Amino acid sequence: MTEQSNTITLSDLRDQIDAVDQQIHTLLNKRAGLAKQVADIKTLEAQKNGSDEIVFYRPEREAAVLRKLMDRNEGPLANEEAARLFREIMSACLALEQPLKIAFLGPEGTFTQAAALKHFGHSVKTIPFSSIDQVFREVEAEASNYGVVPIENSTEGVINHTLDLFIDSPLKIVGEVSLRIHHHLMSKAKTIQEIDKVYSHQQSLAQCRDWLDTNMSCIKRIDVESNAEAARMAENDPKAAAIASSAAAEIYNLDILQANIEDSPDNTTRFLILGKQDVEPSLIDTSQNAEVFDKTSLLVSSANKPGALYSLLTPLANNGISMTRIESRPAQSGIWQYVFFIDIEGHMADPIVSKAIKEVQSEATLVKILGSYPKAVL
Repeated sequence: MTEQSNTITLSDLRDQIDAVDQQIHTLLNKRAGLAKQVADIKTLEAQKNGSDEIVFYRPEREAAVLRKLMDRNEGPLANEEAARLFREIMSACLALEQPLKIAFLGPEGTFTQAAALKHFGHSVKTIPFSSIDQVFREVEAEASNYGVVPIENSTEGVINHTLDLFIDSPLKIVGEVSLRIHHHLMSKAKTIQEIDKVYSHQQSLAQCRDWLDTNMSCIKRIDVESNAEAARMAENDPKAAAIASSAAAEIYNLDILQANIEDSPDNTTRFLILGKQDVEPSLIDTSQNAEVFDKTSLLVSSANKPGALYSLLTPLANNGISMTRIESRPAQSGIWQYVFFIDIEGHMADPIVSKAIKEVQSEATLVKILGSYPKAVL
């Protein structure tokens, strides 16, 4: 046998790829068929129980599938890329069970829409709303299955309006998603010198402050409702620019004059998934040093007295519960009264977490569990 006959050719590799593609296609259809069977079983069980409510989307199940995927991944695809592909497979299969409607802070092209698609995949219907209040109301009225709203940015902090709406809302947090934020300067103009104003959301203007001060210090900065709205306005004004996402540039036919102008290269925004269901734990393991896959968010209020906050937090420390975030907001019940929004590690079904929350309740005037949900996987 000659050396040349042992050499694999481009045609051979393409034949192998075609064969693998056929296997993938067969397995995808098999998975989709199994998903339809799951939907049929859930529907039958609901009918037997006389219930009209069928929960098709299980956040903890999807999070567990993605974590297993990344644990067994051997490359050459990176974990994030492999998980993104499987997210789309799960999204398509879930659409066979129930096509989901997702409300988000619009208009089209916002980072909130990007977060919704990252979390749910592209086989859902995303519906834009002009305010966070409207997203809450849409899900409360069950006109949409879930909602997506921003909660905090790594450089500019918490979105207070989102926190305030949880005080009276019956909605629960059923998931979270973190999104790396890249801001781009875009316009109909061909050069920065032609621009006399920049539109963007106040958070984005703040996240790009240093770049703007250095490169466009004399240009007027105009705060608008969203980055996508800024792009829409810039589309109709040849002397205006917008700071927005690459998706917004594509939707509103704008040229990106400067990419990635955010001041922090690690600029990340966290978004919450709103729903009505209770989410089962991803994993309950109370052994020491066990990895925790869930979070619980609490709204807590206490009488205005010395040491009140210390009394609220002591049960968490005594039970070894890690607190990942705390924010205070003025209460609606009186002047100088405050409520605290607290994120802790663990699920409320975990006996240790449940014990700690009961001890907090004994010290507080109000404890509202906003939800236990899987930590963001990607």
